[in-house]
Amino acid sequence: MSDHAKDASRLHEAYLALGANLGDRLGNLNKACERLLASGVRIEARSPVYETDAVAKEPQPPYLNAALRVATVLAPEALLRLVLSIERSLGRNRDTAARWASRAIDIDVLLYEDQTSDSLFLELPHPRLLERPFVRVPLAEVARSGLRHPVSGEPLDRSLPHPGVRLFDGRL
Repeated sequence: MSDHAKDASRLHEAYLALGANLGDRLGNLNKACERLLASGVRIEARSPVYETDAVAKEPQPPYLNAALRVATVLAPEALLRLVLSIERSLGRNRDTAARWASRAIDIDVLLYEDQTSDSLFLELPHPRLLERPFVRVPLAEVARSGLRHPVSGEPLDRSLPHPGVRLFDGRL
């Protein structure tokens, strides 16, 4: 077996952020998890669900946010294509929606092992990961001990509590 073929079957660790503020928010997060599993992505850890205020200029409903630690054979770009297809299947259209618009589902690839990428298609680590408490708090819940940001070196396995990130009564 070639090295490429061996690597294609190797599981890679990645971290995903999920968010929803339209429709059945918790149901949409759970459907996203079900579709990841159905696509062969193994969910290793699920954070609690948090409710957060929307970060937008115009008023919006609050979000539910969560993070996942996953194992996948997919390359980073293929994982991104998968999460974008799951978003579309759950009613999100990134082409017509404003960047900060409300959404039924949002799935971001936060980290893929310790890789970095700055392509037009995929930035790794996620460029706004460190500045978003609604991502940092759930991420710390699923992060492996000692996980660090691949560029800054900042610890990601812990996060300070944030008043805008409130534990929600519901689980993935």
